[in-house]
Amino acid sequence: MGLEIGLGLAVLLIAIALVGGACITTIGPGGIFVTIALFALLPLDPSTVAGTASATFIATGLVGSMGYLRSGQLSGKIAGQAALILSLSSVVGAFSGAQINALMVETATFAVLLGLFVLGTGLLIIYRQHYVLAPDRRLQLDTWRGWGLLGLVGIAVGLPGGLLGVGGPVLAVPLLVVLGVPMLIAVALAQVQSIFISGMATAGYAIHGAIDWGLAVLVGVPLLVGTVAGWWLAQRIDPNRLKVFLALVLVALGLYLIAGGATPGG
Repeated sequence: MGLEIGLGLAVLLIAIALVGGACITTIGPGGIFVTIALFALLPLDPSTVAGTASATFIATGLVGSMGYLRSGQLSGKIAGQAALILSLSSVVGAFSGAQINALMVETATFAVLLGLFVLGTGLLIIYRQHYVLAPDRRLQLDTWRGWGLLGLVGIAVGLPGGLLGVGGPVLAVPLLVVLGVPMLIAVALAQVQSIFISGMATAGYAIHGAIDWGLAVLVGVPLLVGTVAGWWLAQRIDPNRLKVFLALVLVALGLYLIAGGATPGG
């Protein structure tokens, strides 16, 4: 591992990764906790934070996609087309975001950007909980309108996903659900998109040597375990209460980061 850390901190990172992984495949936002932990707990520059986090999300996207393919949410032509449109529309933004971070973003700026992103995601989830779509407002994924909206979501998610190292589900799932995509299908589509976003972002950061591969393994393995557990839970529980709790946590963390409470290694 490029960065030497103590046993206690390693255990804390593993615990955060387990919880984050479970959230990824139950409600979408989850991997962002790993990004926040790497930034707030370790003396890493913003590009290494985002690059290392992005590298771990490739595997979680693959595992999550296989899980939802098995449970049926990604089966069929319509789901396949939707996943492809969502994913391909996000790759340019993801790679560009990685380049911007590595070349231009300073630590203080990264903290504010990450905080605004986290805060906005939390508020978006809360909004969705109080704005329940009627059945006739469901988004039809096999229409021109559906394809266009999926493309816009992909573009909107790709750039911040690559820039901040937060993957795709953290923002894609709330946006898709607000647009009228059923919860489990939204989570499933976001798993596929995460492979593309994280893959392109990782490539962008690797060019600059901004990935701590040892650290990626340390948090990536428990993140994968949590991802599998989250997929299993998603088939059996109502995630509404969990979503509200998560949204409140994200709002609090977002405000904390914006206020400068989290500094690398602090």
